[in-house]
Amino acid sequence: MDLALEEARSAAARGEVPVGAVIVRDGAVLAAAGNRTLELRDPTAHAEMLAIRAAAAEFGSERLVGCDLYVSLEPCAMCAGAISFARLRRLYYGAADEKGGAVEHNVRFFASPGCHHAPEVYSGIGESEAGALLRDFFAGRR
Repeated sequence: MDLALEEARSAAARGEVPVGAVIVRDGAVLAAAGNRTLELRDPTAHAEMLAIRAAAAEFGSERLVGCDLYVSLEPCAMCAGAISFARLRRLYYGAADEKGGAVEHNVRFFASPGCHHAPEVYSGIGESEAGALLRDFFAGRR
């Protein structure tokens, strides 16, 4: 999670919402990314999506079986769908997102009947630091 938080800080420094994601398999980092929606002018360039794309290329498969995702913020519905399709084994996330989160809030994607694969979910990992990064970022925008 430390690396995901580092990616989130880098995203904030670029003016992006501070979210970072890292994909790990057998203790080795396959991919790390921070949000780049503004830079790439791409609404799908969330940290999780970028990390999944990079890990799939590195792993040589669209299915990331045996891989774990660490992300600083609860994933949205789009990212939860990608996590499911990628068949990630575990999801560890920091701060909860009551407004846009789709794992333990709102649509609760992994509990829905249309979800083909649900990872093990562990929330609250690095929550205070992840939450502070987001609060500070948005306070600076107001």
